[in-house]
Amino acid sequence: MEVSWVAQELERARNIRPGFSKWGLWGGLANAALSTYLLRGREPWTLKHRHADHEALKLAKDCSPKQYPKPDGVTTFDVATSLYRSGTNHDHDQPPHLVLGNEGLPEVVNLPQYGGPEAKYCPAGVYEYAADEATGRQRLQINAQNCLHCKACSIKDPRQNIKWTVPEGGGGPSYTIM
Repeated sequence: MEVSWVAQELERARNIRPGFSKWGLWGGLANAALSTYLLRGREPWTLKHRHADHEALKLAKDCSPKQYPKPDGVTTFDVATSLYRSGTNHDHDQPPHLVLGNEGLPEVVNLPQYGGPEAKYCPAGVYEYAADEATGRQRLQINAQNCLHCKACSIKDPRQNIKWTVPEGGGGPSYTIM
């Protein structure tokens, strides 16, 4: 990977996103233009992000709930249609490729403090909170068979509790219909 065209492309673009977090919109645009057009990604420096992505997640009490419009079927689609179009397929008898490090953490930390962010940042609806039949408490349900392998869960989980591993048998999205 390190000698491929992908690594070269990532190397050239390495300073663009950190420039926006460091200097804001206008400074970031100036940095992106400098990096892209003048220096062509050959800067002798590498900017760093100020923090990991999961550290930027705000507490639910500090945010207002977002109301998204219903999918229109032309530009935006419901989760079931999007999953169908992605060709996602996982064998149901294989070990789960999404595992919680601490099973109780989502109900103790993520749901009360962050409003259950897993159910919001996952584009495939893999994570949902449902009432436990025995206790009536909300529990995190993982529907790994819907996973699109975007890895948002391993990036955004506030306590880095979700472990994503490559599924057995090459399951996942195939995107042949798109």
